[in-house]
Amino acid sequence: MSEKLQKVLANNGIGSRREMEKWIEQGRISVNGKVATLGDRVELTDQLRVDGNNISRSKEKSPCRVLMYNKPEGELCSRNDPEGRATVFDRLPQITGERWIAVGRLDINTSGLLLFTNDGELANRLMHPSHEVEREYAVRIFGDVTPTILRNLSKGVKLDDGIAKFNHIHVRPTDDESVNQWFNVTLSEGRNREVRRLWESQGVQVSRLIRTRYGNLEMFKRLPQGAWIELDLENMNALRKMVQLPAETETKVHTLDKLDHTKLSRMRRSVRKHKTNKVAQHRQRVKPKR
Repeated sequence: MSEKLQKVLANNGIGSRREMEKWIEQGRISVNGKVATLGDRVELTDQLRVDGNNISRSKEKSPCRVLMYNKPEGELCSRNDPEGRATVFDRLPQITGERWIAVGRLDINTSGLLLFTNDGELANRLMHPSHEVEREYAVRIFGDVTPTILRNLSKGVKLDDGIAKFNHIHVRPTDDESVNQWFNVTLSEGRNREVRRLWESQGVQVSRLIRTRYGNLEMFKRLPQGAWIELDLENMNALRKMVQLPAETETKVHTLDKLDHTKLSRMRRSVRKHKTNKVAQHRQRVKPKR
């Protein structure tokens, strides 16, 4: 049976469906030697190439894997950066014959929970608006937030790409003399900079933004910024169930790593070493020629 080309590529761990659609439009994909177009369907016997490189298509799908990453501010959600800046993919473990797919994006100034998977179908469903997977953010606002502003953000605000709103807004206790106020907000879409744009539409400024939850999965509280942990079967299947995918029975991680003192110390050392190396590489890139 034939399947959509972008779905086949995603299921082989090349990237998300949305990413594959862009690559098809850019002419980077070929089927049996011909440049592919959106809408193409392929069979198991068809030869697929990405940027001229042959794609091996296994009849047996490798076990689904999911990483939780605590993204720091200053990292880009892209695989490579021409300027040599840090990206969220830099420290992820290598997987033979596959690629990690980011489930959604966080802008360079946003930190917090970011998921990666080798399963293109899982990534697509978690991101697709039809599944209405809720995201939660902790947001620090600079400016006076009035009851009218909160009502507007709950009822709906017209942005450049349509009406948007928060599903829920929780006001966190704050010092009366503070010029900043913290809120927890939830929404069920992943539009570009949507949380920031909603607040900015009301004339206030977001001074800090942290994603704390994706669907039913909350950020592990002790996970250091810049570090990752692989989910066990129970947590991974909770994500799959949420988007109507069958449970996995195989896993690389049978029990979740305990974030004890020894594990946390190793994680922090690894993150510091990576940052030091990245700074040294950047200085070498910008070093003026004599």
